[in-house]
Amino acid sequence: MNHPSPSGTAPFVLSVLDNAFTGVGHTVNETYSEIISLAKLADRRGFQRFWMSEHHAMPGAAIPSPLLMAARLTGETERIRLGAGGIMLPNHVPLVIAEQVGMLETLAPGRIDLGLGRAPGTDGATAAALRRHASANDEFPEQIAELLGFLGNDFPQGHPYAGVPAVPGPWQADENRVPHSETSADVWILGSSVYSAQVAARLGRPYAFALQFGSADILNAMRIYRENFRPSPFLDTPYSLVSIGAIADEDPAEARRQATSTAMAMLRMFQRKPFALLPPEEVAAYPANLHERQILEEYTDRTIHGTAAEVAAGLEDLQRQTGVDEVMLVTGGYLRRTQAHTLELLADHYSMPAA
Repeated sequence: MNHPSPSGTAPFVLSVLDNAFTGVGHTVNETYSEIISLAKLADRRGFQRFWMSEHHAMPGAAIPSPLLMAARLTGETERIRLGAGGIMLPNHVPLVIAEQVGMLETLAPGRIDLGLGRAPGTDGATAAALRRHASANDEFPEQIAELLGFLGNDFPQGHPYAGVPAVPGPWQADENRVPHSETSADVWILGSSVYSAQVAARLGRPYAFALQFGSADILNAMRIYRENFRPSPFLDTPYSLVSIGAIADEDPAEARRQATSTAMAMLRMFQRKPFALLPPEEVAAYPANLHERQILEEYTDRTIHGTAAEVAAGLEDLQRQTGVDEVMLVTGGYLRRTQAHTLELLADHYSMPAA
């Protein structure tokens, strides 16, 4: 994996994560069309990568299969890296993921990322319907090793899957007497705890920390990752990324209004209700008690919101604290056009390529 250069005048690399947020009153057709438009915009404006995350059984998040959406985006974009941020590996069979990634890498050589997480991406009942068992999280390192074995066709001799190839992949190239692909997907470890930092360090893989989920101990996780990093054939030195919610608007009050919709969706999850994005007007009218109001305020403020200059200042402060190489904007807001506007404003602020 190569370390990319900073984006424009930013002191870090800038990327985008789209959760396929679908507000109440909007269709999935609209969301998918706007995801394509957002990926094209990010591609034109010089963002490094465009990731999508796996969620199930949520009215407000519409991508259960990020790799399927990435396949569409390979034909809609030209240079931006595409991928999953992430695939919740315990929900899947590693061989199938290896096959799908092989297809994507063939369609867009050198542009595919595969971020691996262990959270279910849903509620307990849906996790059970996905055939995810109670000890799935404990098996995460073994599942990663199995996936990497399929991707590289390099299981050790005597491994039960040593004779099972992932196609497309190196085995098929050998059988068909053609050269191996000169590129391969970059595999990332995702998480929001020191556990994931330890796994990424041990494997010598890039590490992405999801700060949008809560006030987790990112400083300790980054320290553990860097101190314990083992160079690998894929990465010589540590490379880290933090994802954080961000909404920019010329009117800072409007940016905050849009951020309240995601905060309300989080409150609904705590109330054991579906993750749904309500219009800001409904959020403002909700008769919250003191505890609920505290949750709404907390999650609203976890999204960096304001003018482009204010959001940029927040991102730069976060990067100074964490020392990460890359910041990934988790685009949010009730209105999908808020996301495109945020990218445009920040790209302009950092003098990134003109659309």
